[in-house]
Amino acid sequence: MQYCLEFSQYVLVHKTQVPYADLSSIIHRMALFCKSMGKLELDKPCESLCFPLFLITFFSYQLLSSAYTLPDEYFINCGSNLDINVSQTTFLGDSNSDSDSVSCAKGSSFVTNNNQASETQSLYQTARVFRKQCSYEFKINTDANYTYLLRLHFFNYADVSAAVFNVSASGFLLLHNFSVQNRGGGSASALTKEFIFSIPRGKFSINFVPRGSSFAFVNAIELFPAPPDFILDNAMQISRTGNSNDYKGLLSYTLQTIHRINVGGLTITPESDTLLRTWLPDDMYLNNRNNAKNSGFFAGKLNYLYPGGDFIAPDQVYKISKVIISNDSNITWSYDVTRNARHLVRIHFCDTISLALNTLSFFLYINSNFSQEINPYKEWEQLETPFFKDFVLDSDDSGFINISIGLDSSSFEKNAFLNGVEIMEMMGKSDLVPMTFKSNQMSPFVIVGSVLGGLVLVCIFGGLLFIGLKRRKEKPVEASEWSPLPDLKGSSHGNLKMSRLSTPSRDGTINASPVPNLNLGLRIPFVEIQLATKNFDKKLQIGKGGFGNVYRGTLRNGMKVAVKRSEPGSGQGLPEFQTEIMVLSKIRHRHLVSLIGYCDERLEMILVYELMEKGTLRDHLYNTKLRCLSWKQRLDICIGAARGLHYLHQGASGGIIHRDVKSTNILLDENLVAKVADFGLSKSGPPDQTHVSTAVKGTLGYLDPEYFTTQQLTEKSDVYSFGVVLLEVLCARPAIDPKLPREQVNLAEWGMLCKNKGFLDQIVDPSIRSQINPNSLRKFAEIAEKCLQEDASDRPTMGDLAWDLEYALQLQQTAVVRDPHEDSTSNASGMLSSHVLQRLPSTTVEFERDDMSMSIARENDSDSVPSGSEVFSQLRIDDAR
Repeated sequence: MQYCLEFSQYVLVHKTQVPYADLSSIIHRMALFCKSMGKLELDKPCESLCFPLFLITFFSYQLLSSAYTLPDEYFINCGSNLDINVSQTTFLGDSNSDSDSVSCAKGSSFVTNNNQASETQSLYQTARVFRKQCSYEFKINTDANYTYLLRLHFFNYADVSAAVFNVSASGFLLLHNFSVQNRGGGSASALTKEFIFSIPRGKFSINFVPRGSSFAFVNAIELFPAPPDFILDNAMQISRTGNSNDYKGLLSYTLQTIHRINVGGLTITPESDTLLRTWLPDDMYLNNRNNAKNSGFFAGKLNYLYPGGDFIAPDQVYKISKVIISNDSNITWSYDVTRNARHLVRIHFCDTISLALNTLSFFLYINSNFSQEINPYKEWEQLETPFFKDFVLDSDDSGFINISIGLDSSSFEKNAFLNGVEIMEMMGKSDLVPMTFKSNQMSPFVIVGSVLGGLVLVCIFGGLLFIGLKRRKEKPVEASEWSPLPDLKGSSHGNLKMSRLSTPSRDGTINASPVPNLNLGLRIPFVEIQLATKNFDKKLQIGKGGFGNVYRGTLRNGMKVAVKRSEPGSGQGLPEFQTEIMVLSKIRHRHLVSLIGYCDERLEMILVYELMEKGTLRDHLYNTKLRCLSWKQRLDICIGAARGLHYLHQGASGGIIHRDVKSTNILLDENLVAKVADFGLSKSGPPDQTHVSTAVKGTLGYLDPEYFTTQQLTEKSDVYSFGVVLLEVLCARPAIDPKLPREQVNLAEWGMLCKNKGFLDQIVDPSIRSQINPNSLRKFAEIAEKCLQEDASDRPTMGDLAWDLEYALQLQQTAVVRDPHEDSTSNASGMLSSHVLQRLPSTTVEFERDDMSMSIARENDSDSVPSGSEVFSQLRIDDAR
């Protein structure tokens, strides 16, 4: 009897999921448990005594498990006063005056799309529009921190396609710089973003914040509690090297659904899913389709672990699977995910293919460095029983997670199966989340007091500001600023979009229309690119960016190239494609990646570059499989990138601002020569303007704060981003790392804090810490600090940075010990000019020579112009500063 009590307690405490089967099987399981204690051999009388007690425990747990039903709140039809029925669920119009459980902030409006008349699109006929920060506020009445599902619905019709905005809730930044433009596959279509997180009792706000002069919108909202234990707080964590350990704290994150896949089956729509989810087929993610086939559909009844188990995944997922055809190789799926982010991967299994119990086992592989045996019999002692495995893992810079199944040579049956895959990005709290929306109803006394207090403060600060401005030294105006690149639209000769929509000729080929201002000699036929990449073979894929996938290729003349192919739904599109061609077709420099050609046939947008064998600078900083860069190599790379950017700013016709300087856009050739790449966001124009007013674009962590707040772009915006890259090179950590403590998340802020407190050397990449000369480190830190000045006019030019970095390199190579004041008073270029003015050539001459040169790579930028290192080597170090 004692062990019956122990087993009953075990069931409740550990929530052991006993199959809902016949009672004799349950008693048998109980007997096995008691026997495993090693103290008692169970007989029939004991089973009879145990049975009533266990039955009470078992059915109590079953009743608890089956208590969940799909709630009817909250389902909101935004921007409407009409209630509509979608997927057998009623969405309430948010304009209903009697709705006291949900409210939308004042100041919003709505739009109506009268072109969508079909019943299936009724949810997207209206939208709530926000011109300023506004919130939806919900009343949460649950007594504990329940796990909730939140779905935001958007439709990319023309009226709202230009919207750019953020969405946040509970301190989590759910969507950042979000836009539905070019998402959802071309023409107008629906887009749903799903999030899973814990919500405490009280008021819950979803904040919509327009970016710049844009606006925000939403078509519909779903918010409802998930079933108990839908997301567990712990899972197995897999490191990048394949090691595993227990991970706890999942419920402290927000999970954003990236993929939900019905492996072996068809699309499952919300109407057919227990939680109104959409499951997509797996075929598009398969790497080797020839070794995979769909199993037969299981028509029987599944043995769910407990009543209501189909809320984890619907029957259709578990009743069909993908199985192996031959013994030669595994089945592998590649899923695109957020780069260098943490993900929860849930993998579903249900054995409907075994001939008998305990005859089949196989292996599950994740990213080729982790494996786990899957034996359905060891999980549950009967067939047709659904179960799942949860894993936490960090994606690398490739942007892919690979999942494979393979045979177990010791298994009686030689097969393997997989039923479903869910991948969710784990999102931590963000500093970019706005303050929680608060009611604007205030007491008249508070309002009057606030106004009077504000007037007094304005008068005081106005007087102080007037005095300060009279005393303040006037800051110099920037010498080199630009206007945007010329717009290609509206030309009477046609444009790039027209060429991509050209009609086929009689022989079936597509004749592209001429593109104004583009170098037609760079156009490469699509068939040539197909041959070069073996029809875009996934084995030749070497990267993935905001524009699309990048493939290694070989042209028919033997030239090795990198082929960047746009894909629907990417963050960049036609404007970036046009800009990249415009910029790269008119510049040439040793430290800028060369454009070999482009293709705009068959609705394709493809760019072909010289191949950079060593990949990105980021790869070499974070990928432990690659050889660690020495400090001297890192300095050489920084110097090369600075030279390339300086030429971009000063030497190119009209001047160009890159606008997306980061470690992934600095590529390395086979000799580790650095070249700046990816000019899709660049801006250009005459140099007689003070700035370019433009929408903020770039990468979080590298953005110039002044540009971010004023939307005024200058060449010094690139300088700020380059300063972040310098710290990244020094510390070998990302610009933004949300997994770190709050003060360390932003590398620029953390690096400058460490420098000011005198312990910058403690955050230097440990693999190079012993290599760095203290004088070189001190100078390098000062260069980074200059780049990261809040006021753009206080930052140096890229030309000055190149010289200063040369000086840091010379300090590294010399054994002379210098005091801090000896190399920190001014920049190297300024000091050099006072000593050897007559010996230094004009940098303009160097860049003009490079602009005329059409060679892709040379040993020196110019045969007649010495580099900074050569000039420094001619001087005594004591005279260099």
